[in-house]
Amino acid sequence: MNAIEALHTRESAAKLQEPAPDEVALEAILKAAVRAPDHGRLRPWRFIAIRGEALRRFGEVLAEALQARSPAIAPDMLARERAKALRAPLVVVVAARIQRDGKIPEIEQILSAGAAAQNIMLAAHALAYGAMWKTGDPAYDPHVKRALGLHEDDAIVAFIYLGTNSGGPRPSATRPEIHDVLTEWRG
Repeated sequence: MNAIEALHTRESAAKLQEPAPDEVALEAILKAAVRAPDHGRLRPWRFIAIRGEALRRFGEVLAEALQARSPAIAPDMLARERAKALRAPLVVVVAARIQRDGKIPEIEQILSAGAAAQNIMLAAHALAYGAMWKTGDPAYDPHVKRALGLHEDDAIVAFIYLGTNSGGPRPSATRPEIHDVLTEWRG
């Protein structure tokens, strides 16, 4: 698959199952991730792979964080939160380790991590794996960050779920026509 084809055909998966990318495929995917634009060569990206039994522990972390945010939460909602970690056989957390003492603005470091996350999505697609990009409240929760070994100031930009697509693409909204999103500035 060439790059343009990958860009034009990438869709988020609706459901994922085993097999996940193996070590060789994951290394290739992460090599693509670190090719993201990186103003100042700060290399702000951090990647955390979660698989196997660690997925269940990650589900517990998600539930603990939700319960701390909403102490009166119903048990069924906690169970749903735990199950989010099991959406795929591999989760790659993409975070930006923010350096505030330099000249590169924080937003550019976060955007670099976002570009790395997009590269993960595209590389997984090019290798015939399915992927989903999720965030939500857990991405901003200090308990989740601590449990993952991140600093509170780090920015989680994506929980990327990876595996073999078992549910086809998600129903997607119609993509915009280019003329609807492009203007030309002429000074």
